[in-house]
Amino acid sequence: MENLQVPDIDPAKHSKMVKMAIMNSERSAVLGVWLVIVPCYFLLCVCMYYCSHPRMHTSWFTSMYTLINNLDEASYINFLAPIVLLVLPIVAIVINALAITHVGHQKIGPGNGDVKEFNITIKVKPRNLVLIVISLVIIGIFMTYVLTENI
Repeated sequence: MENLQVPDIDPAKHSKMVKMAIMNSERSAVLGVWLVIVPCYFLLCVCMYYCSHPRMHTSWFTSMYTLINNLDEASYINFLAPIVLLVLPIVAIVINALAITHVGHQKIGPGNGDVKEFNITIKVKPRNLVLIVISLVIIGIFMTYVLTENI
């Protein structure tokens, strides 16, 4: 035990790193849910309309689909569908990605020639990741629809 050398630790040289989130993950998850509910509701109504159309001629989904179709034909409000199906999920992706991303910057010791280090850390938060995946699926469905409709 007498021959053991105790390591010399200098607290001044040890860099302190505090990982701060860019956004609060709880708030971004709640906001992301609200941004994803509207496109999901629209897609659910369209899917249910096509699934129940041959069997039911007067249903909630038929009236909702008719309303959406009439709104799409109106020239003064035709910009609403791309906003609901593309912009809202993109905003949800950005907000939730900012909530789980942590960014750090530090200089590494003077002996290394003042090397700067930039760290990006992604925390695994299931609610935020699920909202990002749902938003990507909504955007994928919308883009697939747009591409197949125009081909």
